[in-house]
Amino acid sequence: MKRALLAGLGFLGAAALACGASASDGARLLFAGDVLLAREVAHEIELRKQSPWAGLALIRDADFAMANFEGAVGEAEGCAGMNPCFAVQPKLLRYLAEAGFKAVGVANNHAGDLGDPGRSATRTELEKLSIGALDFEHSPGFVRIKGRLVALVAISQVAGRDGHIDPVPSLDAERKLRLARTLADWVIVFIHWGSELKDWPQDAQRQTADWLIAHGTDVVIGHHPHVVIPPECIQGRPVFYSLGNHVFDQKYEITKTGMLADCRIAGDTLSCRPLTTRTPTGSSFPRLDTAQADDPRLSDCAVRAGPGLTVAGKRLQPWGDDRRLMTGPMVIEGSANGRPDWKMAGRDVLAMETGQLIPSHADVLVTLEQHHSPIDKEDSPRPYVYDVTDHGLVARWRGSALAWPLIDTRLVQGADGSAYLCALHRGDSFLQLDPGTRATRRMLYKWSGFGFSAAEDPIATQHCEAVYPRD
Repeated sequence: MKRALLAGLGFLGAAALACGASASDGARLLFAGDVLLAREVAHEIELRKQSPWAGLALIRDADFAMANFEGAVGEAEGCAGMNPCFAVQPKLLRYLAEAGFKAVGVANNHAGDLGDPGRSATRTELEKLSIGALDFEHSPGFVRIKGRLVALVAISQVAGRDGHIDPVPSLDAERKLRLARTLADWVIVFIHWGSELKDWPQDAQRQTADWLIAHGTDVVIGHHPHVVIPPECIQGRPVFYSLGNHVFDQKYEITKTGMLADCRIAGDTLSCRPLTTRTPTGSSFPRLDTAQADDPRLSDCAVRAGPGLTVAGKRLQPWGDDRRLMTGPMVIEGSANGRPDWKMAGRDVLAMETGQLIPSHADVLVTLEQHHSPIDKEDSPRPYVYDVTDHGLVARWRGSALAWPLIDTRLVQGADGSAYLCALHRGDSFLQLDPGTRATRRMLYKWSGFGFSAAEDPIATQHCEAVYPRD
């Protein structure tokens, strides 16, 4: 009853919440739009001897805050004639930390302004300040907030200096969202998309939002247009098409209004609403709008927590420090009744599933992990099978090769009720490796208790073909 009441009251008391008051038994996540710490913003910081966030204490008071960081750490000489090019002095990053940001997105068209050295320097300097840097490669990231787990996936669909984008739909994006959905209570996508200075959603954004939600996303948070696009509730999920500028030096009047996505966790429910910021003419330093208008578009768009992953009575989650973004090799924690029982060493996990590989036997954990093999000399996905025990994970199958080089795996149900391993393979072979091949093939495998062998099952084959359709 109390949780339902809190969810129903999620959008009341707006004035108190905007001033930074925290929920009594919940958590607050704030997401900001485009942040620039170069060009005229850097000049204004030097001139005023003040942080751009001096007037926004609510960010520091949030349990977790994240923004889109435009630029790369390094010297302007590295721009090599590119314009615009946002070269950021490392000394200015401290203002992000002091403001209260725990993470920034670096999946955007300016993250590569200084090439690979700039990307590396940006990540290194942010990590020194305990600020997580999230891009597509390092997604999903996870953050623990007051006992709940939130997954974050960063995507850029706007090409920068190197022409790179993170395509959606794609198998990579689907797999990252699948892992996030499997483990987390809520999945948030932080996406760079759309068209500059267009304050309405483009058809491609709507299509992408539909695909993201269909593949497990709970909240979509967008940036890049530099103007605010009003949010919508799509399939019961909040979609912020564009938060606009947060700290930026553009002079057009339309770029002086920004938005914060103010998301609250209360019990098993996450609700989001927009907060408006205004940047005075002649400045890049935003202020919270004192007259926050109620926006009914998201009032009925609360999202319930996902089930998480439980195997043999153990809830499996990534382990890490509270409110700090976790990326990289995953340390898996097993807990029961909210009490941690064990932790396992970090591993590069791509996917996790649970299933009954043998009829009437206990469920096991099946993972896909990135490992190097001395046999094929590749860093490639390898399948693992684990028993989940009171003392940790016990490997039953340690990533041995299947019939051909592997791309992805999924568990599918067979006619006997047990789970089969459906594998998407590359079209080459271990005898004649060709990692660049675009050819693929499917194969169905059955677990024997000590290994996998090729199998035939009409129901499992049908499910496998649905998971990996032929081109």
